Amino acid sequence: MAEFDYDLFVIGAGSGGVRASRIAASHGARVAVAEEFRVGGTCVIRGCVPKKLLVYGSHFAHSLHDAAQYGWTIEGATFDWATLRDFVASDVDRLERAYTSTLNTNNVEHFAERAVVAGPNTVRLASGREISAKFILIAVGAWPVMPEIVGAEHCITSNEVFHLPELPRRVVIQGAGYIAMEFAGIFNALGSDVTVVNRSDVILRGYDHDLTARLQPIMEARGVKFGFNRPIREVQKLADGSLLVHAGEGDPIPADVVLVATGRRPKTDGLGLENAGITLGKGGEIPVDAFSKTACDSIYAVGDVTDRVQLTPIAIREGHAFADTVFGGKPRSTHYDAIPSAVFSQPPIASVGLTEADARAQLGEVRVYTSDFRPMQNMFATQAERGFYKLVVDAGTDKVVGIHMIGPDAPEILQAAAIAVKAGLTKAQFDDTIALHPSMAEELVLMR
Repeated sequence: MAEFDYDLFVIGAGSGGVRASRIAASHGARVAVAEEFRVGGTCVIRGCVPKKLLVYGSHFAHSLHDAAQYGWTIEGATFDWATLRDFVASDVDRLERAYTSTLNTNNVEHFAERAVVAGPNTVRLASGREISAKFILIAVGAWPVMPEIVGAEHCITSNEVFHLPELPRRVVIQGAGYIAMEFAGIFNALGSDVTVVNRSDVILRGYDHDLTARLQPIMEARGVKFGFNRPIREVQKLADGSLLVHAGEGDPIPADVVLVATGRRPKTDGLGLENAGITLGKGGEIPVDAFSKTACDSIYAVGDVTDRVQLTPIAIREGHAFADTVFGGKPRSTHYDAIPSAVFSQPPIASVGLTEADARAQLGEVRVYTSDFRPMQNMFATQAERGFYKLVVDAGTDKVVGIHMIGPDAPEILQAAAIAVKAGLTKAQFDDTIALHPSMAEELVLMR
């Protein structure tokens, strides 16, 4: 008989856990996975996928508003939140079935219950059953942080925002990261009165300053209000069911929904990692080495639960690399340079590589090229929003080390451009490339 019940037991069936399970099984491993909520994880169930669908739905508001400039007459246009909300939920159901099918097709056993670590080679299910495994992989992701404020029970996080019974008339959002900016754009476009409050005066910390400096006034022109240096102190529920938000020193802000988007924390509470001698980091994260191994030789961790980059494609890469390393005889790690990222704000921004500030700090002498233009599709818009692209170049090597963009379809354009940064292409090679005209993307090869 086998020494262990399974070769691999995965705790968490999100993007990283499912990829690791599938690849390990393809290498011949006996694999089981436990998921306490729904197969698919944060991105599929309550994150980037349903959020992007809401973004698409909200874009129709802008298109309908500008339709008359194109010669269209659209009378009686109305919006029904329940229709959009329920369509998004149905697509989440479809994706969960697809992820579950992937596990089944690869003969990965699935336990629909919580599992915790009981020892270096043992997990304990919520039902009390203990299961042994040669290796354990932790892939439980992260969870929204709710700050300690009076009336926090009246607030929601990005977990609950997809299930609102009706479109709120007034929304207050605390935070200025990508989740806050994305939902501010969604609710604003759908017709809600949106106020963003933040404890500092900076939005999208970590993104190039030229992008964030352009995004904020565009959002303000669209009607989003910002309250900087105004962290929420108290959320008061009134007799009529509405809310009153006390933020900073300003006047209270009336609201129907208060969305707290102040970051995410690794979901390690009560996971039992101390039973395997694993000490968590100060933020609750699991420290790992380059091959995702923890302080315990039989336990690995991938994705948002670790001390690395919290992005779904990174979790997938880490899960695949882990399975190839441990079960495929092909040791490899994940590289974290030139990672493309996007914020699906309205308009969206996209970046890859070093910001101008980081490039100057790391490289010394840099050259910066910019293009400030009005996208052709905005010519008919009532608001003359401009696009902005920026190349950051290492002056010593001529390599393009950063690309930063704001404007329509910026994330779709950046993916291809990210290949160039990853490959170490030079500004001269950008210049040698013929422009695709007329397009917004051509601006990338026309900067002089």
